[in-house]
Amino acid sequence: MLEANNSHAAKVRFPVLTEALIAGPLSSSSMWTPTVKAFLVVIGSLLLATSAQFKIPLYPVPVTGQTLVVLLIGMVYGPRLGGVTIAAYLLQGVIGLPVFAGGAFGILTLLGPTGGYLGGFLVAAVVMGVLAERGMGRDIMSTIIAMMIGNAVIYVVGASWLATFIGAEKALTAGVLPFLYGDILKLAVAAGLMPVAWCLVKKLQK
Repeated sequence: MLEANNSHAAKVRFPVLTEALIAGPLSSSSMWTPTVKAFLVVIGSLLLATSAQFKIPLYPVPVTGQTLVVLLIGMVYGPRLGGVTIAAYLLQGVIGLPVFAGGAFGILTLLGPTGGYLGGFLVAAVVMGVLAERGMGRDIMSTIIAMMIGNAVIYVVGASWLATFIGAEKALTAGVLPFLYGDILKLAVAAGLMPVAWCLVKKLQK
């Protein structure tokens, strides 16, 4: 009996924010169509491409909003739609659209020293979506924990790939440590946005 209860608990799935919004305030599950999903993928990939081009000139390392957008896409869209959105963004860059940071594009960017971080975006978005389906991201504390996990995934994948070019020690000092202070700022932004978004959706559902 205990094993059955544990198995049932493990299968509990919470709706992510986009599902709650469409199934609630927009009232018709029929609206959750391939067209709507395609629209969300386009919007998400455009936001990600835009965030890659803007920097906050903080010292000593400028901070972009790219990782924040990646993690929010995963948390808001869920693992499947979030993963598809990040994959679409990567595909846009591969086929020649200047969507990567600094207007970069092409397969060589993905295979270059920083390509691991782009691959980490895809993994992190899926992980964030899974966490959202487990009920995380609805309050400040769970959002903070989820963001920390998502950032860790990006750094592990990205720095591991970078280490094959410049070594593990330099990958840590150049590809992780300088960006941690910016991550604290992004974490604070997400911790404020997600609970507010869920409160608004719940009010609309009433």
